[in-house]
Amino acid sequence: MAYSDPVSGLRSASPVLRAFDPPERDWLPGHRGVDLEAAPGRPILAAGDGIVAFAGPVAGVGVVSIDHSDGLRTTYQPVVPAVAAGEQVSRGQRIGVLGGPVRGEPGLHWGLRPTADPVGYLNPLSLLEPPRIRLKPSAGLPAGRASAGRYG
Repeated sequence: MAYSDPVSGLRSASPVLRAFDPPERDWLPGHRGVDLEAAPGRPILAAGDGIVAFAGPVAGVGVVSIDHSDGLRTTYQPVVPAVAAGEQVSRGQRIGVLGGPVRGEPGLHWGLRPTADPVGYLNPLSLLEPPRIRLKPSAGLPAGRASAGRYG
């Protein structure tokens, strides 16, 4: 199954504000997803085809969860839902808009776990293509020189 970034719709990730940091034990603190840079009001997109498992508030925060045919569930918050539980969605489809910051933390929190495992969180960035690193030549330096600094 193909997935895309829920903010940009691209196969590579939007800027990450806070990385995935799984807890050592289910009950310990950690960060069970990634926070992607996005402004309140920005459309949030389904990362992959699936069925909306939940759309509504949890402890006052808007949440959308989507079950995918490969046995994974993606979760998006804080989102003002534009979809309802049971609705079929396609990758890139608008599922809502980003709400305001939660506990002062900006951006979209994007989570991933196996549908059958409520505590087995995974890094959602693993669904996307890794970033491409491109080296560019340094302007004004002789060929074969990496630096003109004091160590060059």
